[in-house]
Amino acid sequence: MSRPFILGIVNVTPDSFSDGGRFLDPRSAIEHGLRLAADGADGIDVGGESTRPGAAPVSAEEEMARVLPVIEALARELSIPISIDTSKACVARRALDAGASMVNDVTALRADPEMASVLRDRPARVVLMHMKGTPADMQRAPWYDDTVAEILLFLRERVAVAVEAGIERDRIIVDPGIGFGKRVSDNLRIIRDLDRFRVLGLPVMVGASKKSFIGKVLGRPVGERSAGNAAVELAAAKRGAAYLRVHDVRATRDLLLMDEAIAESPARWDGDG
Repeated sequence: MSRPFILGIVNVTPDSFSDGGRFLDPRSAIEHGLRLAADGADGIDVGGESTRPGAAPVSAEEEMARVLPVIEALARELSIPISIDTSKACVARRALDAGASMVNDVTALRADPEMASVLRDRPARVVLMHMKGTPADMQRAPWYDDTVAEILLFLRERVAVAVEAGIERDRIIVDPGIGFGKRVSDNLRIIRDLDRFRVLGLPVMVGASKKSFIGKVLGRPVGERSAGNAAVELAAAKRGAAYLRVHDVRATRDLLLMDEAIAESPARWDGDG
């Protein structure tokens, strides 16, 4: 099994559920991104608008003011890919100009009709994520008859829209949207049945880091979910996740390297105690 791509999270926001406000200052955000890279991140995902449940939208101008200095600095300092987490076409365009090479759109091209044309004309990768509703209302009694089947149908449709708009299929990544309009049981089913998403023939991203379903299962606040994160990330990796979007890059990297050593290379350590 090849190791998943580790995408480290840099939230340049005052209100993200996990680290809101910690990296709102561009210098702090840049330093954090550099630390994540040093810890082993394969890429950095920079976002300037919180998508936590109930989050209020911000203007494109404010979002760009938050993220562009960070993307420019990280792209200059690092050789790994930089992703912009946005659903606004103008923000995506400016971020790509600043050095980003991936657009992570939690609305799967639905929020801004110009997003598809921005991506059509650039060689960037794009993440299409499932979300029921919007961040403002997505956790108001979400309901599914068959969670995975309904998410698969949505992703098939959004991939078809993207391809029809001129975005090459080999640039697309899909994300089932852990925590975005999902009950605890829905999130658990997605992880348990992640291998069902292989039918799409596309790489799958999982972003479960520190999310509330882990806290509800374990009875732990955000700062005490490390073991739960590890369990979810390992389960996702073993079920075919190609990308893991995470806050704690070092812990995720260690987890994956240890699992790889157990599964594939015990003989490498012969002679050691």
